[in-house]
Amino acid sequence: MVQIFSCLRSLAVLCLPLLLFPQDNVKLQEEKEQEKLQHEVTVTANRIETPIAETATAVTVITREDLEKYQKTTVLEALDGVLGLSFSQNGPAGSQAALYIRGANPEHTKVMIDGMELNDPITPGRTFDMGLLMVESIDRIEIIRGPQSTLYGSDAMGGVINIITRQQRGKPRMLFSTQGGSYNSLTGNAELFGGTENISYSFGTTYFATEGFSAAGRQYEGNTEEDGYKNLTISGRLGFHLPNNIDLNIGVRSINSRLEADNFGGDFGDDPNAIQDYNSLLLTGSAQGLFARNRWESKLTLSFLDYDRKHDNPTDDLHPTDTDNSFYQSSLLKLGWQNQVFAHESNTVTLGTEYWNETGESEYFSESIWGPFESIFPEQQAHNFGVYLQDQIKVAGQFFATLGARYDHHSQAGGALTYRMAPSYYLSQSGTRFKATLGSGFKAPTLYQLYAPATFFGPIGNENLKPEESTGWDIGIEQQLLNKRLILGALYFSNTFINLIDFNYAHGYLNVGRASTRGGEFFVRAQATTNLQLAAEYTRTEAKNDDTGERLLRRPQDKFVAKLGYRLVKKGNIGFSLIHVGKREDLFFENFGSKRVILESYTLLNIAAAYDMLPYLQIFLRMDNILDQEYEMIKGYGTPGFSVYFGFRLKNKAAVSD
Repeated sequence: MVQIFSCLRSLAVLCLPLLLFPQDNVKLQEEKEQEKLQHEVTVTANRIETPIAETATAVTVITREDLEKYQKTTVLEALDGVLGLSFSQNGPAGSQAALYIRGANPEHTKVMIDGMELNDPITPGRTFDMGLLMVESIDRIEIIRGPQSTLYGSDAMGGVINIITRQQRGKPRMLFSTQGGSYNSLTGNAELFGGTENISYSFGTTYFATEGFSAAGRQYEGNTEEDGYKNLTISGRLGFHLPNNIDLNIGVRSINSRLEADNFGGDFGDDPNAIQDYNSLLLTGSAQGLFARNRWESKLTLSFLDYDRKHDNPTDDLHPTDTDNSFYQSSLLKLGWQNQVFAHESNTVTLGTEYWNETGESEYFSESIWGPFESIFPEQQAHNFGVYLQDQIKVAGQFFATLGARYDHHSQAGGALTYRMAPSYYLSQSGTRFKATLGSGFKAPTLYQLYAPATFFGPIGNENLKPEESTGWDIGIEQQLLNKRLILGALYFSNTFINLIDFNYAHGYLNVGRASTRGGEFFVRAQATTNLQLAAEYTRTEAKNDDTGERLLRRPQDKFVAKLGYRLVKKGNIGFSLIHVGKREDLFFENFGSKRVILESYTLLNIAAAYDMLPYLQIFLRMDNILDQEYEMIKGYGTPGFSVYFGFRLKNKAAVSD
């Protein structure tokens, strides 16, 4: 860690003269960057397009430019360097991945595409597996940290990730890209988008295949077999602009994947024929319009989400008597009605209602030397109705605030009331911004937690469960220096969680858990020259189980990210990223028991470069883990070593000219 800060200090010293004594051509860039800052917006923070400078919410926006600058292939790769966020994955690409926003549990993050929910109702915690998403057709990713249940209901206790897809009018644009490299990986992506004054469209498909590496870590005995992964993602959006300011949108996204899995992490965890098939379908529709002389905006949304997962593990030479197979099916139907009333240029009121109905079922069968076993979860369903109200205020271009409340009623768990306040104040004379938020969150019990049938060993589901609850606050300051070419930020956050649903072997699921997370987020961003950008971010997280006093698993106390981007005379760019993840605690299962272990810290150095060979042809190179660091995200499971990927991107003339 000392070496990392030493390198950054040297880099800062080298760049300081460029910041203090700008060249003439930097002044033009300054004006462009200032204009960009003023118009940088978030859709997710307030469910309406809002300049980031006018919200107190902790927001990170990953743009399409960022995705291409660092040549990201999956959404998980793109999220790795986000402030306040960490993740773990049990093996190669496509393996199950879990996200932790400010130390909250993975099931406390709501994941959406274009505002439509992706969380899977049949998983025990109602989570979404982030290892499945490719960056195809994505325009931007917005991450908001802290409790967000007031606007987004259940599951948004830790934060929200909203993936916004491309939708543009104008001349037809065609994009094609492909890349290949380490672990015999190959990616192909094709997109078409454009439209007229009244119609917009975007279609895309991505195919990704890799032979991977052993999910059970190769450093453990008996793990030599590679675990591959294939993913085919197809998506499309159509938009229609009708008379009287009415806009209609429909969308579809399907993911079909196959993962070769292992039985467990650690010694002899290999399995040569365990397969997981995953299929999902998301259908969306919306209609919105402006009424009452553009003072009232109303939007109706409808989404249907369907999941079908299968796991098959027949006998093999290593496991001649062991076999298991299972399937998991679920669906989520969601209706929403959102209204914005623009009462005054300084006041916007948001009022909305949401209804969702979820269903799920699963079956599991196994055979071993201990005999046959089955676990059948018959189809169950639950529904929820919520209503929310928020007032967004801005005064004299300096004071901004939101105040909101929400009530939800779950068909089985009953009611939940949440609230949120988020004021900020900007001192234009000094370029200083103060901000703070205070809010609460809730999470309804899942279908499995409510209705899982009892087994020979005891009860599991509990129909008397109540929602989990959280309260969180943060307070921070941002300072602009050198005519906004240097921005510093610091923030302290704290969250408490009560009524957490834990499993007890004697009584099944119960509302008995308590936990807390607190820490700090710090960042420095600099536009050193016209073509050189620097950024450094540090997150400190202390997450503990308040019942036992133990640290929550797999959350690093320290995470540091540094990025350097350089534009090559309008012909290309090169980007460096350094990610340092501190020590974490985990459980290691062996000899029919488990013990707490320490996962050592690790540092990843990555480089991505792109160059425009022709107006319509770009070549790019990406190198990950250049230091070939050996590390573990989850005890017993493998991670990638030094990797190299090379590819090219084709654009038609319309895309180039625009």
